[in-house]
Amino acid sequence: MPRINLLPWREAERKERKLSFMVALVAAALGAAVVTLGAYLLYSTLVHAQIRRNELLRTHIQMLDHQIGEIQSLEKTKRKFLARMHIIEQLQRSRPQIVHVFDQIVRTVPQGLYLTAVSEKGSRIQFNGVAQSSTRVSEFMRNIDGSHWLADAELLVIRADHGQPGSTFTLDARVVSPHSRRSAGAQRTLRAARGARR
Repeated sequence: MPRINLLPWREAERKERKLSFMVALVAAALGAAVVTLGAYLLYSTLVHAQIRRNELLRTHIQMLDHQIGEIQSLEKTKRKFLARMHIIEQLQRSRPQIVHVFDQIVRTVPQGLYLTAVSEKGSRIQFNGVAQSSTRVSEFMRNIDGSHWLADAELLVIRADHGQPGSTFTLDARVVSPHSRRSAGAQRTLRAARGARR
């Protein structure tokens, strides 16, 4: 039987397997490198895109903050203008009121009484004057309470000057509008009607 030497064939097969293993190893390393590089590039692109989006959002937020600041300053200006308009409207409404008040003062002063000074403090008017008697002062106070533009007459001082006829007095009254007087009267009537029902 002939003998065949298989050593050179086995050695060649081992070298071939070793070579294919090395090629596969290099191919796997290259594949892993390509996958890693692709993943790095993908994540890098995503990170840069997110950074750009964040910067864009920051820019828009700054623009919106600036616009909000402008809106707030416009709101303050608007409130100031509205307050001024309200004051002007009140002045416009109260402008004819003083004419009516002075007309009512002239109508309420009885004979035998004259005024020496009239001063206004807010919604109250103070009267200083001289009357022939205290009944004239009482009549003046009743006339004030019965007028459309004055109410709540209150005597502060009455003094008889020795050596001079008559008495000096100081009283004040509240300025009201006929509309508020009518609504207050209606409320008083309503309260009286409710009290009568009980």
